[in-house]
Amino acid sequence: MLVELRIYHCAPTRLPALQSRFRDHTLGFWDKHGIRQIGFWTTLIGPHNHTLTYMLQWNDLAERETRWNAFQADPGWIEVRNATEAEKPIVTRIESSILTPTDFSAMR
Repeated sequence: MLVELRIYHCAPTRLPALQSRFRDHTLGFWDKHGIRQIGFWTTLIGPHNHTLTYMLQWNDLAERETRWNAFQADPGWIEVRNATEAEKPIVTRIESSILTPTDFSAMR
């Protein structure tokens, strides 16, 4: 199992728009493409309170490439993404890391 850690840095005041897009649209596209989420978090204490952090679970890198690319190319998703950013951008920067568990990790 691999875990993808993604951190979305939002433009000021745009975190609610990003949360709405995930809640109302993105998760449905993920279901369609077989993308499994572990969870979502916002930052309570830290350097920025306008970030959304989430984790995805993958069997391997090949699965990630296939499913993520299909999601990104989905015409419905592209339409939603463009519509939700028509007024102004939501995300200014995305960080992504692929994590692999250690032999002593509770999650393997």
